[in-house]
Formats: sequence, C-alpha cells, structure tokens
Amino acid sequence: MASEDVKTSESAVSTIVNLAEEAKLARQGVKAPSYAVLTICKSLVAGGVAGGVSRTAVAPLERLKILLQVQNPHSIKYNGTIQGLKYIWRAEGLRGLFKGNGTNCARIVPNSAVKFFSYEQASKAILLFYQQQTGNDDAQLTPVLRLGAGACAGIVAMSATYPMDMVRGRLTVQTDKSPYQYRGMFHALSTVLREEGPRALYKGWLPSVIGVVPYVGLNFAVYESLKDWLIKTRPFGLVEDSELSVTTRLACGAAAGTVGQTVAYPLDVVRRRMQMVGWNNAASVITGDGRSKASLEYKGMIDTFRKTVRHEGFRALYKGLVPNSVKVVPSIAIAFVTYEQVKDILGVEMRISD
Repeated sequence: MASEDVKTSESAVSTIVNLAEEAKLARQGVKAPSYAVLTICKSLVAGGVAGGVSRTAVAPLERLKILLQVQNPHSIKYNGTIQGLKYIWRAEGLRGLFKGNGTNCARIVPNSAVKFFSYEQASKAILLFYQQQTGNDDAQLTPVLRLGAGACAGIVAMSATYPMDMVRGRLTVQTDKSPYQYRGMFHALSTVLREEGPRALYKGWLPSVIGVVPYVGLNFAVYESLKDWLIKTRPFGLVEDSELSVTTRLACGAAAGTVGQTVAYPLDVVRRRMQMVGWNNAASVITGDGRSKASLEYKGMIDTFRKTVRHEGFRALYKGLVPNSVKVVPSIAIAFVTYEQVKDILGVEMRISD
C-alpha cells in the first residue's frame, strides 16, 4: 500500500518509471497503480485541447492586453478595449488580431496539459498525506489544500514552458513597422539566445512564479469549492443527480478566473515589461515613434514595480485589465468545461477519491 501511495504522488515526468514499476508489480502478482499510461495520455490530451481551444477563442483580447501593458506611455496608440481592437484591425487586418496566437497555442497546449495533470496528481498526493495525518480515510480536500495543489501545478507547467511564453510576448508586440522582425517562434528563440544569452529566456520568471500562487491556485480552489458547494447545497435547482450542467460549470469557471486574475494582475504587468528588457530592436509600441531605441532600464522585479508606479502611477499596474477581464472569464470557463467534456468523451476517470 505504501508503494502505491508513493506512485500516486509521482509527476508526469516520472511516467516511464511508473510503467516499469507496474510491469514489475504485475510479475509479482501485485495490483498496479490505478492510473495506467492510457489514462495519463488521455488526461494530457484533454488538458492540451482545453488550453488550445480557450486561448484561440480570445486571442484578439490577449494580444490587446499585452500591447496595453508594454506600450510607451508617451506615445499612446492603444487607448481602451474597443479603440484598441479597431486600431489593430485598421493597421494590421484580421491577421493582426491573431498575431502570436500560433506561438501561444504551441505553448499553452503542453502548459495546460501538464498543469491539469499535475493538479490531479498533486491533489491525490496531498489528499493521501492529509488523510494519513488526520487518521480520517474519508477526509476531503479543503480550499487551502486545493490552493496548494493548484499552485504546484501552475509552477511546474509555467516553468516548463516559460521560454516559449517569453518569445510569445515579443512576437505579440511586434508590428509590421517594427525595425526587426522575428519570423516565428523558433527564430525568436534562437535570436534571443544568440543576442541576449540563455538567461534572457527566463526574464520575468520570478514575478510569474509569485503570480502563479494566487492566480492558478485560486482558479482551481474557487472552481472546485464552488462545484462541491453547489452539489451539496443544490441551490436554485442547479444540480440534478449530483451533476452540474455545462452552464453552471461555465459560471464556476468564470468566477474562478475573475478572482485569480484580479489578485495576480500587477505581477503580470511587471512580467511583460521585464520580458522586453534588452530587446535592442524593440517594436515601436515600446520605444515610441521617432524616439531613441535605447533598451528599457528595468533591473529586476522590484525595480520594475517601483519605476512603473513612480513614472506612470499605481493605475499602470492594471493596464490592460479590462480586456483581460473580458478575456479571462470565458477563457478559464471554456478551458475547464472543455477539459471535463474531453475527459468524458475519452472515458477518463480521474476523481481524487479513487
């Protein structure tokens, strides 16, 4: 039993080791762990599909959010959600609205797959530990424990794909008038690596890690807690046969996304600005038309916070919040519902109590 508990806490990176252990246990006549490789693959596919579908659906708002976060305050081109979308449409056309989405999907598919899978495995491990510590085999995850599991999942997924997020930010910001064009994700990765060094691929990583705790953690904690509360209390006839409708799941996901993004948003602004540091041929959105192409002068997370507030005011930490709020609610909701629907289609049983 102890060996099964250990295997339950393994991460996706240890899948090959788990398969070897399953074969060994089978030869010894011992029951293998409850999740086999097919179940793992199905869960990863479900998470990847959920991430790709949700991000593509809101790609124009995602791009506008980043442009608002990093644009030069002395040369404003994007001034609000509606005006910003209209400006992109006039200046760059339909392709401009989806610029950077290919790289975002290439990043978000593995990111979401690892995040959802890591959350379920972390939840199982935390629940087993909690039950052992309390001596109550019927104990369930509390909101705080769900927060911890969600934070762990977010940090693992974000760290694994962060270089792709960094270059995605630059690809999203550049326009047809940018002095130097990245031709795509791999060209951007190789160019940054060659001109700025390997550490540049992790610029803004620290505020991202810090932001993961409230953002991803609260997303999962609020979503799962709302689901449990609705199933137990059955308010307004929203629950039938212990199952939530798709509409109710969307509402839970929307509430979770709103809470998480509002708390963590200033860290997202700081991360994006740090990612632009050292870009010698930065887009005119950052440098301003007709201005010097000197590198940005942020020297770290604290320095970015301090200079942003000093020169642009506290409200600058929430630049792009409106399109992000419009974006994040359907994005998170669609991601959660798509994930669970794909799992149902594939026949994946991943309940924590199993």
